[in-house]
Order: sequence, then structure tokens, then C-alpha cells
Amino acid sequence: MNDAPSPGNQLVSLLDLEPLEDTLFRGQSQDLGLPQLYGGQVLGQALAAATQTVPDDRRPHSQHGYFLRPGDPGRPVVYQVDKVRDGRSFTTRRVTAIQKGRPIFFCSASFQVPEDSRLSHQRPMPRVETPEALLEQEGVTPSRFKTYPGEFLHLPGNPDNGQPGGRCMWFRFHGPLPDTPALHRHLLSYASDFNLLGTSLTLHGVAFTDPGLQIASLDHTLWLHSDARVDDWLLYVIDVPWSGNARGLARGHIYRRDGQLIASTAQEGLTRLHETDRR
Repeated sequence: MNDAPSPGNQLVSLLDLEPLEDTLFRGQSQDLGLPQLYGGQVLGQALAAATQTVPDDRRPHSQHGYFLRPGDPGRPVVYQVDKVRDGRSFTTRRVTAIQKGRPIFFCSASFQVPEDSRLSHQRPMPRVETPEALLEQEGVTPSRFKTYPGEFLHLPGNPDNGQPGGRCMWFRFHGPLPDTPALHRHLLSYASDFNLLGTSLTLHGVAFTDPGLQIASLDHTLWLHSDARVDDWLLYVIDVPWSGNARGLARGHIYRRDGQLIASTAQEGLTRLHETDRR
């Protein structure tokens, strides 16, 4: 009999932080087989920590963070929340993630009371095949990673703007997950880090596993526009407008299958290519 928790339960546990004090929380870590802690973990957990200090009627709309040091996937992470401001419409929090007594990541997160808007528009979702249509094609199966609790369906090229170097994919987490909107927001933050920086390499024909490549996320921004379930397919459209000075910039838009733009992302990272023998 297999008593191992399901991938969905593992995700719920990962984002269920332990309160230590009023503004101090501890989260367990997840080893995805990477040489350092997956950046999406600290993004999602930091947003979960900030949410616990905010009134229930306020939802996160933006998160801006910097990765300072590589995290250790074998150690828990402590999150210190600073209550920067509590306004009539907006609430601001600053979160510092700490391991071994040193900050490895910090971010600001802003929350807003939901409002009706007379000024509203969005970038349309590109026309792509549905996940079901892709899965009906011969030889098409979702990409799954042994330790990552989700799956991906990659589409050829970047149908969003026709520019080379972009990437477009459907993704979802293994479910079903609880009907808790805050959990799905935190998991969207967790997922927003995946595939983003690696896309900046595609124009240069450099693989993520190239022995001469030194790559690391430097900063990350997530704007949350609407709620969505992350255990249903979401479309992630990524473009790479610039790279240089040993850095790469990637931007993303995430859509529900009904065409609603639910989030936008941006990330700059270190993409330093060392001279090495590639024979």
C-alpha cells in the first residue's frame, strides 16, 4: 500500500506555513532535484506569508521580488513580514525569506479591496489549439517532471506575436485541489517562475544544461489580474525582448482557457556563458 501523499496534498502542505509569531512564519522546502531551492517555492510561500497578515477582503494584485542567495532545498525557510502600510483601498507588505540566519529573497506585495472599474481592457489570448485537441494528436503527451507537481503541453513557436525565441505552453497542477481561492493565487505565484528565464536562451541556441552556462534568477514580478483554478489548464505565453550584459529578460502572460488574462509576469536573470570545451 502506498501511503505517500498525493501531489495535490504535497502542494497544499508546502504552502500551509507554520505561524511562529504574529508576523513570522516557517515553510518546509521541496527538493525538485535542482542544485538550489526552486525560486517559485519562495515566491509562493512569501505571498502566503504576506496574505496571513492582511484582512480577508483584500486580494493580492502584485508581487515584486529579488533573489539574493541560492536557497537550500534541504532546509525550511523562515518568512519575516513587515506591515508597511494599511490604507483604505490598498495594503502593502514586505517579506524577507531567511535561511541559516541570512536573507535569500525579499519581496513587496500589494493587496487591494476588490473594485468595479469603468476602465477595463486586456491583451487578447492568442489563438491556439486547446489542450484536448493537442492530446488527441498522435505522439503528443504532456511533459512531466519526476519531482515537479504539474504537467506541460508545449506549442510550436510563439503564436502571440510571431517573433522568434518565445515560448507558449499549457500547464496545470496535478489535482484536484481544494476550492480555496487564496491557495490557487499562491500556487500561481509558485508556477510563474517555471520556464520563464530559460526561454531567454532559445534565441541563442543554448541549452539549460550547457556546461558553460551560469544561470540564476535575479528578480521576479507577478501581477495578478483575476482568479483562476491552477488544477485546470492555463496558457503561458512568454516572449524575450532583450538579453545582454550577461543578463536575460523574459515577460509572460497567463490566460484561462476562456481567454481571460489572469496574470502577467516579468523576470530578469543571470545568463552568463563561460568558455568551455563542448566537444
